[in-house]
Amino acid sequence: MIDLHFWPTPNGKKVTILLEEAGIPFNLIPCNIGAGDQFTPEFLRMNPNHRMPVMVDHLPTGGGEPIAIFESGAIMLYLAEKVGKFYPQDLRRKHAVQEWLIWQMANQGPKSGECGHFRRLGDNQGDQSYAVRRFTDEVNRIYGVLNNQLYKNRYLIGDDYTIADMICYPWTINWKAQGQDIEEFPYFKRWFDELAARPGVQRGMAAGAHLQNDPASLSREEQERRARMLYNQRARPVPAE
Repeated sequence: MIDLHFWPTPNGKKVTILLEEAGIPFNLIPCNIGAGDQFTPEFLRMNPNHRMPVMVDHLPTGGGEPIAIFESGAIMLYLAEKVGKFYPQDLRRKHAVQEWLIWQMANQGPKSGECGHFRRLGDNQGDQSYAVRRFTDEVNRIYGVLNNQLYKNRYLIGDDYTIADMICYPWTINWKAQGQDIEEFPYFKRWFDELAARPGVQRGMAAGAHLQNDPASLSREEQERRARMLYNQRARPVPAE
């Protein structure tokens, strides 16, 4: 059985899409990142970077103790390799998948996250116009990268639907909130619509939908506590022995 410590964000949904597409049974364990579950000692033993998702495989290939893996890209490589699906092993296609996984983790995810952060901030944090323009334009560039790749390919690495497609899709569903118009990117839009119609993608995107909570329902004290905990984080001290 696979345990997935999860919250319904794009990084979590990358993994649930793969689990659903591959037909892998899994157990969702809520990790409420707004409330601070990712900072508990138990979670930090699995992921010293205090971010979800984290996957625990209780039946790893070859037996032995359960294995815990953090970082969504590493989780997807592990699962795809374990089940032998969505990750071709011939030299060229294997490394093409790896290229796009690393591109997503290094470019699409971080830049899209910053874009969303600054576009949501509002004027109460001062003039954010440069940051909004900087990251909105960068996300536009990223959609262009996808569009140009999909101009010549059905999927990101060619004719094969792989974890490269799955890892990129969840960060694109909020294109409107990112200040983009996907009609500008017709080859991307064709890919986007095709993935959105896949039952496995639909199930993966719906996973954990009941976990979302409305920040407006929280008391002012709890909102302030969460803001202090989540924003402007600095290095955590080494745990006391």
